[in-house]
Amino acid sequence: MPHFRTLLVASLTAPLLLTAGVAESAPAKYTHAAAAKQFRAAGVSWSSSGNCSDWNKGTCTSFTNINRTTVAGAIAFKKASRCAVVITGGTERGHSAGTYSHRNGYKVDMSVKQPCLDNWIKGHYKAAGKRSDGARLYKSPNGNVYAREGSHWDATYYNGRA
Repeated sequence: MPHFRTLLVASLTAPLLLTAGVAESAPAKYTHAAAAKQFRAAGVSWSSSGNCSDWNKGTCTSFTNINRTTVAGAIAFKKASRCAVVITGGTERGHSAGTYSHRNGYKVDMSVKQPCLDNWIKGHYKAAGKRSDGARLYKSPNGNVYAREGSHWDATYYNGRA
């Protein structure tokens, strides 16, 4: 009978164990070098007005502490769209704050010097209104959001898909 009690106790407490420890974990991050290696291998390029990658300088383009899903999402976007993707903003200082911000690793800015990005995003993603600053929003079928700012697309990746 003690064996039965042990099983009974285990079966009664198991659901509590499964739910008590459930919490969202922090997203997995890359160093600048590791993210740059992934982007380079996928044909995604980047530039900065300061020709640098310092996380603490706003004129640099840094990937320090960028989410792995953001890197995967930008690469998936490049593959799906077949557009040339040039990242002009990453996790460096100087972007707007917030939970899903550049600094927290969720966003990259993509240059619009070629019309391919505009055509792809507007042609394949659903218009989702405007942001408070007036930027038009487009949402991918996978839930990622692209905001059309002046010289670039501000892309927010919640997952590693386009």
